[in-house]
Amino acid sequence: MADIAKGVRSFTLGTAISRVLGLVREQVFAGLFGANMSTDAYNAAFRIPNTLRDLFAENALSAAFVPALTDQKGKGREAQNLFASNILNTLFIFAGAVTLAGIVFSTWLVRFIAPGFEKIPGKVALTGNLTAVMFPFLLFIALAAWAMSVLNTENEFFVPSLAPAFFNVFSIITPIALYAYFRARGADPIYGMAIGVTVGGLMQLAIQLPRLHKRGFRYRFYLNFRDQEFRKVMALFVPVAIGLSGSRINIFVNTMLISLLAERSLTWLNYAFRIQHLPLGLFGIAVGTVALPALSRFVADGRTGEVRTMLFDSLKMVLFLTLPTSALIAFLANPIVSVIYEHGRFRPEDTIPVAQILVLYMIGVPFISALRNVAVVFYASKDARAPMFASFASVGVNIVLNLALMRVLGYRAFPLSATIAAVVNILILFWLLPKKIGAFDPKPLWKYAGLMSVAALLCGGVAAALFAGLRSIAGRSFLVNLAGVVLCGVVGLLVFYAACRLFGVHEVRAYVKRFAKI
Repeated sequence: MADIAKGVRSFTLGTAISRVLGLVREQVFAGLFGANMSTDAYNAAFRIPNTLRDLFAENALSAAFVPALTDQKGKGREAQNLFASNILNTLFIFAGAVTLAGIVFSTWLVRFIAPGFEKIPGKVALTGNLTAVMFPFLLFIALAAWAMSVLNTENEFFVPSLAPAFFNVFSIITPIALYAYFRARGADPIYGMAIGVTVGGLMQLAIQLPRLHKRGFRYRFYLNFRDQEFRKVMALFVPVAIGLSGSRINIFVNTMLISLLAERSLTWLNYAFRIQHLPLGLFGIAVGTVALPALSRFVADGRTGEVRTMLFDSLKMVLFLTLPTSALIAFLANPIVSVIYEHGRFRPEDTIPVAQILVLYMIGVPFISALRNVAVVFYASKDARAPMFASFASVGVNIVLNLALMRVLGYRAFPLSATIAAVVNILILFWLLPKKIGAFDPKPLWKYAGLMSVAALLCGGVAAALFAGLRSIAGRSFLVNLAGVVLCGVVGLLVFYAACRLFGVHEVRAYVKRFAKI
């Protein structure tokens, strides 16, 4: 399994750069705009194309495309290029059509997804305009996801994982460069953020093109809906997309409900969500992305035992990476939010709700990460129906909980419901898993997860106690928060490692060696 650790290391390095720049982007956003009507409008507008990208790009496309392209590699480069070009051309046509429709009907979409915005004059119009500006992002990001899938099939993970960094760079530069321009003309400077999203999506595609050429891809003007391999991809892609539409329905319904709450609620949720995606993207998605091509090869060769071995290795790896990081972020949520966002127009009174939301989001990160890795076994087996049904079950749980809790917990209901829904989703898939990999004994995995969870709680508790002591001595300045988060985080990780060794979790030593190996 060392090959997976190597791939995860490459993917994580590229993603780390991207995520750090993503946090810088959010810092710029918070500093320039804070939390107000314009930020609510931007976040609602961005959710529309950003939600659709999961249907045309990333998860759905890679789940369907990578196993099929892996099969095509054995037929020679020309067959592989024709197949990849066929998918590219189809994606361009359909994503392009949806993009055009989104631009034309942007205001109608806003009225549907955020009915509460009607209560505030000008909010629907602003959100609709921002949506139209950002919709081309969907087309660019779909093509970028296609490029990522091709490169992942060639076992290249660094450049695809680094590509979002270019999205973030241009999302940072553009609003800063255009801020004064829009202010001087009496327009809302939030339009600079929207333009930055579209330009950034184009750059995320462009950076991968040289690597595609180097890896041997040559574009062919080829479109054949009757091709048998194409039909196999569509047969898998459609249920994957439908399954993912469940989580997208969650987002749409949540946005409708959040728009009925107090102003700034959507912005607070978005700020916390961005921090949650740091460990989720670095570790949870990384392991699943790297494991998919290898699992596809094992499934194609009928090597069920190796599928089972790789799955449980990847699950243990995910828990090793996400449990301590999630615990540290949850226990240090307040100073982390303060360090990242509390600048410019983002006020200290915004830190408290964002930190509360972040804690609830972080509880779900290990479950969401594990879910991703269990789902790839079904996708590698070209079975998208089971994940689809599990997704819809979790959607129902999420919506019911939000409706039941939002009047009691307010904005806090949404991250809590998302976490519980993720637990339901993975439990369903785990129950169905023996049909794909054969019977197995889950007790060693439960024991491992339990001991790692206790170690993670010790890690977070010690870090929080140490931070409280440090701040009582040194005060509450930005530098104290920054130094405290770094220092206490390092100490917390050492406590986690020591606790795991004390509990007899021997895998942690092996994982440290595998990730430290050059």
